Amino acid sequence: MIFTKVVGNLCNIKLSDKKIDWLELEWEELNKKILRKQTQDGRNISISLDDGAHLHYGDILYEDENTLVAIRTKLERVYVITPKTMREMGKIAFEIGNRHTQCIIEDNEILVRYDHTLEKLMNEVGVTYVQSDRRFKEPFKYRGHQH
Repeated sequence: MIFTKVVGNLCNIKLSDKKIDWLELEWEELNKKILRKQTQDGRNISISLDDGAHLHYGDILYEDENTLVAIRTKLERVYVITPKTMREMGKIAFEIGNRHTQCIIEDNEILVRYDHTLEKLMNEVGVTYVQSDRRFKEPFKYRGHQH
């Protein structure tokens, strides 16, 4: 099956009794416009998106009477960082950025992939954090720069 566009998202439809055949991607693959993968049920999938398009958790590639083929990211071990003050937020954001560590900033938390070397850094900053298993829902938006 070859797909050139997303036909919907699970967030925008009423879930029915249809079976979801998940296409699990690595977080970085959400940004790729060309992919060849296999779904959980063994369907061979080819994706060729337009320039600038990218995938999100829950995107639907295919739907029939019985089945949906949808995107989800693999579960990953992450740190969930919850700064309590603007000072903590600024300090940890500076440190994460200074290391060029990819992160996702949500309403009340920062998510970064597990890396044992970050624990010392977070303890020095004094920010609250826990380890958890999460699925990244948005592609990382890289904004490159040069030193």
